[in-house]
Amino acid sequence: MSSIQTIIIIAVVILIIVVIASMLLVNRKQMREIEVIDASVNEILKMHLENDIERLDKMDLAGESLTTLNTWRKSYKEASTKKLPRVQKLVEEAANENTTYKLFKARKNIKEAQEIIKPTLEDARNTKAVFTELLESNKENQIQYDALIKVYRELRKEVLAESFEYGEAIDQIEDQLASMESDFEEAKNLSSQGDHVEAKRVLSKIRMALGALQKKLPKIKEGHHQLEIVFQDQLKEISDAYKKMLSEKYYITDVDVLGRIKDIHGEIDEARELLAETKVDDLAKANKKISGEINDLYDILAKEYKARPFVEKNQAKMLTLITHQQAASKKLVEKLQHIDESYELTHGELEKSKELEKEVNDMNRQYTVDTQNIADGKGVYSAIQDSWLQMLDRLREIDDEQAKMSTDVDGLYDSENVANDSIKHFKQDVSLVYRRLERRNLPGNPDSFIQMYTLVVNEIGHVSDELSQVRINMEKISAELIQISDDVERLKREADDIINSANLVELTMQYSNKYADNESIKQAQKLAMQYYNEYNYKEALDTIATAIEKVEPGSYQRLENSYYSDQKNK
Repeated sequence: MSSIQTIIIIAVVILIIVVIASMLLVNRKQMREIEVIDASVNEILKMHLENDIERLDKMDLAGESLTTLNTWRKSYKEASTKKLPRVQKLVEEAANENTTYKLFKARKNIKEAQEIIKPTLEDARNTKAVFTELLESNKENQIQYDALIKVYRELRKEVLAESFEYGEAIDQIEDQLASMESDFEEAKNLSSQGDHVEAKRVLSKIRMALGALQKKLPKIKEGHHQLEIVFQDQLKEISDAYKKMLSEKYYITDVDVLGRIKDIHGEIDEARELLAETKVDDLAKANKKISGEINDLYDILAKEYKARPFVEKNQAKMLTLITHQQAASKKLVEKLQHIDESYELTHGELEKSKELEKEVNDMNRQYTVDTQNIADGKGVYSAIQDSWLQMLDRLREIDDEQAKMSTDVDGLYDSENVANDSIKHFKQDVSLVYRRLERRNLPGNPDSFIQMYTLVVNEIGHVSDELSQVRINMEKISAELIQISDDVERLKREADDIINSANLVELTMQYSNKYADNESIKQAQKLAMQYYNEYNYKEALDTIATAIEKVEPGSYQRLENSYYSDQKNK
């Protein structure tokens, strides 16, 4: 046997093995599918739907219940007489074919059986659920009927016993109860006739109606109580209180109280219509609005009651305070007018004091109007209280402003005396500075010092003239005195610089004589003396100090330090 033949034989053997293995796998798979179909058939058979139908037939169903039974009976009959026998036949054939390895024929029968059994099993399960519901519906309906009729009777008893508490809504409530009574009768008749499905629907309708009425009744009670008891008592209380207030000379302008009471009674009538229609949500909104309006009226009356004690307690006090402030205002104006003759009031104090005096006088006029209105019975106490509280705050502010103005102008006299003393001292200081330079016997004074001296003397003379005027501006003079003070200090510093520079020139010149043979020192001495004689003492000092430092470094610094140390110890 050739090698090729050997390979062919081996390939054929392998192919045969693969085919046999595949057939075995398909055989086992199809056997499992047959078992699943058998299990579905057995599940349907174990439901014993024929027993349920027999029991339901004995219940003498009618109406919707009977229609439902017949519909699902037909479905079960078709399944039991046609579909299930066909499936059982197909499964039996498929099992035989699968055993003899007629796998393709078996596959075809299995597929057909699966297509039949799947919807059939689903219908059977639905049929079982419907039959179970029908079998139990009569019992469930009876339990629900008994529970609902008990609640209904208790509710009806409560409504009849407390009918007066529901007001205009009682007719609607009784109509709803009567409608429920009819529904109970219908549910009972439907059950007795065997139409349990329709009876269940009617009982569901009753349950919803009862629940809704149970929720409404407390709200109806509360709404009626507010309309007929709470609001009526409150409006009567407000009306009586208002009339009493009028007799006690209260006066209210915020609102026409009796007119508002009449309007609210109209709103109550409209709310009664909502009550009659049992529109509980709309009724609650209407009652809330009415309650708010009544509270507003209470607030208005209470505001006047609370304000009157304050007004009566503070009436005399207000007159005292206003009268006192009027006198103080008048006195301040007179004082400022007198001061204005001698001093310029640069911050408008006189005009401001007259404005404040007018404001206080206006308060007095308003106070007079308020007290007259009170006497005439036309005083709105709350408005007067607000007005007087504002007056009290403003009177305190005015008193503070006037006290500050008075204090400020009182300081003008002191400021004038201080100014005169300052001018006197400045004159003395300038004179001392000038005499000090004179005593030094210098060749002369630098132009910058002369200019500064002349400026200060002129400034002092100018302010002195201003202080001698009939009417003076102390604010301007104070500013000028500050400037003069700065200039006098500057003049003193400049005089010190002149004297110190001149003294140091002389000391340094004497020290430089050590180096009289040095040509640079000679030239520096000559130039320094020239500057000195021209009154340029600072330049003279710089010239000789620079020269001596070049010849003997540090020598000038020692001279300067020694000089200022001596000055400090004098």
